[in-house]
Amino acid sequence: MSKVKADDLVRVHYTGKLSDGQVFDSSVNREPLEVKLGQGSLIPGFEKGLIDMQPNEKKTIVIAKEEAYGEKRKELFQSVKKSDLPEDLKVEVDMALMATNADGSEKQLRVAEIKEDEIVVDANHPLAGEDLTFELELVEIK
Repeated sequence: MSKVKADDLVRVHYTGKLSDGQVFDSSVNREPLEVKLGQGSLIPGFEKGLIDMQPNEKKTIVIAKEEAYGEKRKELFQSVKKSDLPEDLKVEVDMALMATNADGSEKQLRVAEIKEDEIVVDANHPLAGEDLTFELELVEIK
């Protein structure tokens, strides 16, 4: 039986969990993820975990933050004056905000702290700084 190797196109079901067991994403109740390996579209640890799997094989992998979304980077925290926010916006800690970059692309931010005249936003990936556990089931190698 064939095994997954670099550059294969695969279909995989997954459930991603944080260290405390909280599920943050799962494909179980939808179509499996279809992805070509080696394209940089998966976090490194997830892709490495698929290598050598066979169709219908299931396994659980733990991915250290360094092989996932990395450490939280302090330079991605930024202060924003409350006066620069829409007047009707009621900000709360952990609230998601969208910012538009100069090129028109959008960036998701998280409110990290609320101060008297400003808020601190975090532009890190929401899973940065986290070790992740994935339950994998290889559906198919195409």
